[in-house]
Amino acid sequence: MSNELAEIVCAHSPDSDDAYMFYALATKKIRSSLVQFRHVLDDIQTLNQKAREGEYELTAISYHAYPYVADKYKLMASGSSVGDGYGPMVVALHPLAPEELKGKRIAIPGKLTTAYLTLKLMQPDFEAVVIPFDQILEAVSENKADAGLVIHEAQLTYAKGGFHNVVDLGRWWKNTYGLPLPLGANALRRDLSPEIGSECCRLMRESIQYALDHREESLMYALQFARDMEPALAEKFVGMYVNHYTVDCGELVPKAAQKLLDLGHEAGLIPHRVDLEFVR
Repeated sequence: MSNELAEIVCAHSPDSDDAYMFYALATKKIRSSLVQFRHVLDDIQTLNQKAREGEYELTAISYHAYPYVADKYKLMASGSSVGDGYGPMVVALHPLAPEELKGKRIAIPGKLTTAYLTLKLMQPDFEAVVIPFDQILEAVSENKADAGLVIHEAQLTYAKGGFHNVVDLGRWWKNTYGLPLPLGANALRRDLSPEIGSECCRLMRESIQYALDHREESLMYALQFARDMEPALAEKFVGMYVNHYTVDCGELVPKAAQKLLDLGHEAGLIPHRVDLEFVR
């Protein structure tokens, strides 16, 4: 019998919250007798596109991307990034009311991001300008767009650049539907055996729990990925998006994600309806 471990390529974004979540796996604090992970880092829009091709066995994706990859992937119950009354924001250099976004050029981090879908549900009429997520504020400063849709750490740092918050989409979603906003998830390729799939789910869950139980050392590791952010802000950001929903999505997150995707389908933003499928 071979003792060789199955290699699972695990793709996620180079952000402090993902680094925190994957810390125990990346540093081999948690081991397996079945699999070993090789980590690949890329931005979420690229990961969404690669998931459409089934490139990686385990990958972070946007919930919005799931209808386009459901034939190749199931969602993992562990690893969701969820904003509960907060989330991606639209910011501008001048104060604007949310209704004033109509017809404006808005820099977005990608058309498969959940942030973009949520913005389209709130305000269907705007001109989307696709810009890499870490260049969105710069694009607005250079007048390539009238406003910017910010994800990741820019949600906490935009004011430093003189930007104003036009709308927090997580707050809008919560106020409108009374639900948390599921933004990102981990997806597992369907061609993996049930045994390997279950082991990946166990390792993911234990890695997130390890980070929550060993907060300080996990944060020290995650700070390397915080893009020059002050430690206190990075800690706040990680705390916002790695929480009890991340360990296990429970029943509320799938309900909220299904609502989001169904609304997207009804609005003509998603071509076909899908039922979310989670594995543990």
